[in-house]
Amino acid sequence: MERTPGRPRSTEADAAILEAALDLLIERGIEATSIEQVARRAGVTRATVYRRFPDKTRLLVATVEAAYGNPPRSPEIRDIEQLISGWARALAAPRQRRLLRRLYGAVDDAPEVARAYQDLFGHDRDAARREVFELARTRGRLPADTDPDVLLDLLTGAVWQHLATRPDTEGQDEAERYLRAVLHQAGYQRGEEK
Repeated sequence: MERTPGRPRSTEADAAILEAALDLLIERGIEATSIEQVARRAGVTRATVYRRFPDKTRLLVATVEAAYGNPPRSPEIRDIEQLISGWARALAAPRQRRLLRRLYGAVDDAPEVARAYQDLFGHDRDAARREVFELARTRGRLPADTDPDVLLDLLTGAVWQHLATRPDTEGQDEAERYLRAVLHQAGYQRGEEK
C-alpha cells in the first residue's frame, strides 16, 4: 500500500472527532452542531476536523455510521427474524434511540444530511430489506400479494412510532414483540416455511 505524504493521521483524533460530533448531535441536534464545536469538544483544531471531513454533512454522515459500528453499505440479511432482531437492538439502546429521533428531525432541519445519508447508504440497505421480504413472500411466510416497498414503509413507520411513543428504557424483547405484531398484521407467518 502506498503511503500518502505527510504525517500519518491520528486514530485517536479520528475517534475523538466522531465521539464529539455524536455527543453534540444527540445533545443539540444537527442545526446546533458545528465544526467549531466538534473541534473544541474533541480537543483538536478546526483544520484537523476539516482535513478529515470537508463539510458538516460528511462529518455527520460519518458520525452516524460510526455510531452504528460502520455496518456494510449493503448488509447481508438472511431473513425477517434477523431484520427484526437488528431493528429491535437499535430500539433498545437509549443512546441510539435519541440519535434516531435527531435524525428524523433532519428531514426538515437539514435535508442535505438526510439526502446525503440516503444516497450513500439508504438505497442499498432498503434494497437488501426488500429482498428479504421478497424471499419471505416466495417461501410463503408473507401473503402472495405483499408489496415489499409498502411493507418496508410500514415497518419503517412502526420504528418511528415506537421511538415517539415508547420509553427509552424499553428492552429488546419488547421491541421485537412490537415489530412482530406489526408484521403479523401484514400477514407474516413466523412458523415453518410453506
